[in-house]
Amino acid sequence: MKCMSCKTGEMKPSTTTYFAQLNNCYVIIENVPCLKCEQCGEEFLNMSVAEKIDDILDGIEKIVGKIFILDYTAAA
Repeated sequence: MKCMSCKTGEMKPSTTTYFAQLNNCYVIIENVPCLKCEQCGEEFLNMSVAEKIDDILDGIEKIVGKIFILDYTAAA
């Protein structure tokens, strides 16, 4: 699959770190599955991963303080 940003690089399976700022805290989710361009480094999440991150963030916002670091593979 070609990169949607640079149009030349190939998208390869990889992992990334996802950062989010919620109302009362910062969340860092490590080891999130993604597709990463070999050429420009652009990262894309598929719909199921993005939906799972939304579910994780909905639950975390209610229970955490300032900073929360989570491993995606443990939460998915």
